[in-house]
Amino acid sequence: MALTSSAPVQQIVMMGVAGVGKTTIAERVSALTGWVFAEGDRFHPAANIAKMSSGQALTDEDRWPWLRSIGDYMSAEIAAGRSGIVTCSALRRVYRDLLREDRPQVRFCHLAGEEPMVAERIAQRTGHFLPPSLLRSQYETLEPLEDEEPGVTVCVDGDPDAVLAHVLDALDLHQMTGTR
Repeated sequence: MALTSSAPVQQIVMMGVAGVGKTTIAERVSALTGWVFAEGDRFHPAANIAKMSSGQALTDEDRWPWLRSIGDYMSAEIAAGRSGIVTCSALRRVYRDLLREDRPQVRFCHLAGEEPMVAERIAQRTGHFLPPSLLRSQYETLEPLEDEEPGVTVCVDGDPDAVLAHVLDALDLHQMTGTR
């Protein structure tokens, strides 16, 4: 059950390569906090999904409209006074800078894991358009959060309950969830 709070509005971007559990963890944080959850993949234009589905990595030119759509969404949520969580790979610093532009309420939670473990997770999942063959390109593109970026990095080793506990600790959200 979510607790009400007078805490300032926040937008958390659950980031990382495909298969680290962004959606799973973001949905759980949303359920505990009562914050709005948005799946970043739904902001992709159809051409991006078709490209990735065919095994082709996106270019920066493909990503900019998608990232701007996510940013516009977060701006609307902030203006409405709603805290929320959105999933987005946000692999490069310039992508994160765009997502934070004029949005001081945005923080990042980088879910990080070793490539072999994440590849195994991707191989076992169903119903997602991104093929396992694109994971390597995501790791090659990934620029971890830098010290001056607003956010935290959480290792995804372990089951979803353990990862969730680490995320709540790292983001200092226990007061919002009534958990400890």
